[in-house]
Amino acid sequence: MTNDLAAAPTEQFATARPVDDQPGDELDDQPADRQADEPDDDQPTTLSAALRRSLARSGGMTGILVAGLPAIAFVAADAVGGLTWAFIALAVAAPVAFGVRLARRESLRGALIGLAVAGVCAGIAAFSGEARAFFLLPTLIPAVLGVVFLGSVLVRRPITGMIFNRLVGGPADWREHPRLMRVYTLSTLAAVAFHAVNLVARGFAYLADQPAVLAALGVAAAPVFALIAAVTLVAARRAITAAP
Repeated sequence: MTNDLAAAPTEQFATARPVDDQPGDELDDQPADRQADEPDDDQPTTLSAALRRSLARSGGMTGILVAGLPAIAFVAADAVGGLTWAFIALAVAAPVAFGVRLARRESLRGALIGLAVAGVCAGIAAFSGEARAFFLLPTLIPAVLGVVFLGSVLVRRPITGMIFNRLVGGPADWREHPRLMRVYTLSTLAAVAFHAVNLVARGFAYLADQPAVLAALGVAAAPVFALIAAVTLVAARRAITAAP
């Protein structure tokens, strides 16, 4: 669901692909030295191609909308009939979204996380008696992620490098390569900036009691992360190619 995408933005690139095409499968059949030191020739070299692949890994636009279906149903039902109907709509939409994700051969773990987060968010909303409380957890998550991403830069282990270096066939000692380190550092800082903007936007929407805006922000987060991933993949591949 929308909250699933907000809660685990990096996981979508690792778990949302079809189960018969998980990241790294194409590397398992390659020699170890190629896995560590050579970029995968199948990796896209243009930003548009990389963006299409990143979106595909997050389930495509259809997958993003399916993941956001429970939150959208909750908000729509609340606007029409109140909180009780919102919970009824969620009880229907969440299992439907779970089933559709499995039918689309998305990650079982990702689908289960989405279902679990929906339950937790519903519990918070039920306890508070406010529809906006459904989005309390996703509103706070960007703050946590921002700190984690920034901390990874400060200790010279930028998260984007840890996630994407193997996908582009980067060297195992990528932190010792200035160009690659610069790419991963800048892309991680870009993610930090996005988390900050996302936190502020969600915070204002939450305080203004705008559940529909909160749901929209959750859905919009996935394409932004896909763009950051695409830029990182292309820039990292070019840095590897340009290395002496």
